[in-house]
Amino acid sequence: MKHSVHSFLSLLWLLGGAMAVALPVAAADPAKAQITVLYDAFGKTSNMQKDWGFSAFIEYGGKRILFDTGNNAEIFAHNVKAKGIDLTKLDFAVVSHRHGDHTSGLNYLMTVNPGVKIYVPKENFGVFGAALPGTFYKRDESLPVEMRYFDGKPPATLHFGSPWPQGNFEWVTEASTEIAPGFHLILLKGPWGVDLDVMEISLAIDTPDGTVLVVGCSHPTIEKVVETARTTLGKPIHLVFGGTHLLPAKPDQIEQIATSLRDKSKVEWIAPVHCTGEPAFAILKQRLGDRYLYAGLGSTLVLGPTVKTVAEAGQPQMQGMDEQDMRRYRQLLALGHDNPDRLLAHREHDSHSDSTLEVSP
Repeated sequence: MKHSVHSFLSLLWLLGGAMAVALPVAAADPAKAQITVLYDAFGKTSNMQKDWGFSAFIEYGGKRILFDTGNNAEIFAHNVKAKGIDLTKLDFAVVSHRHGDHTSGLNYLMTVNPGVKIYVPKENFGVFGAALPGTFYKRDESLPVEMRYFDGKPPATLHFGSPWPQGNFEWVTEASTEIAPGFHLILLKGPWGVDLDVMEISLAIDTPDGTVLVVGCSHPTIEKVVETARTTLGKPIHLVFGGTHLLPAKPDQIEQIATSLRDKSKVEWIAPVHCTGEPAFAILKQRLGDRYLYAGLGSTLVLGPTVKTVAEAGQPQMQGMDEQDMRRYRQLLALGHDNPDRLLAHREHDSHSDSTLEVSP
């Protein structure tokens, strides 16, 4: 009898373990509507590490989304753990563009969630892999076989590698793609200093209050990204959050852009980070007033009719960058490839010729 009871209890324990293993991953809280800053060079935070780069964790409509992965895999991992975020439960990730200060955390992401779908811009010979038809190069039939590529018999398609061969990359090729109900990817081309034109993805989320626009670096210009999102979704822009790449812009240009975003594009709230630059932080705050949101490292933007910034527990509620923020931001900027001294003023190069916006007087 004793043996039977022991066997019965053992069976229950095994069945309980099996049932626990079989339980599905808990669904995301559909009521959550917030964006948490995981990677940046400024912010009031006690246990997160600042560095030049950008990453954010988005929770909206029952979805968990990682947008960009920062500049250093170890720092990214540290910050993710500091915020208690479980990357194994992501619905998908988006990497805005190929630059290292947005992609380097992929090395960590793929160790904890190797199968997660990652939306990336498609580029010929891009870092996320590529595919080109075997006819992309010119032929010379007069050459001997040993001097011809593939002995003169190339495959129909040539596949090119990536630093992350295990990545589950989904190439984005269309100007606008709805990847889930209410979640749109906007793909635009933008110049970046001496670099080749950069293909960049922005994420536009359709909310009852208007479009929430998440941008990585805004290489196509923030005005063009905003106008494209406004046209694509046919709704007002409720919030712009992310890097606006105004670092190489002159003060008068920033003034015009800030005024245009406020008066012409009717942006309701703005939370600029990363490559926006200190002069632009100041001018945008002046122009947007109480519609400007401080979004330093570790802080969370709570979405709704009124967007609010929530600081980390134990940290002060900030309205803008203080001197300590600015010192650290400058130090990290000097080390980053967005340093204006290393860039050509691409806004002079294109003079906004490809933008559909007219600057307000």
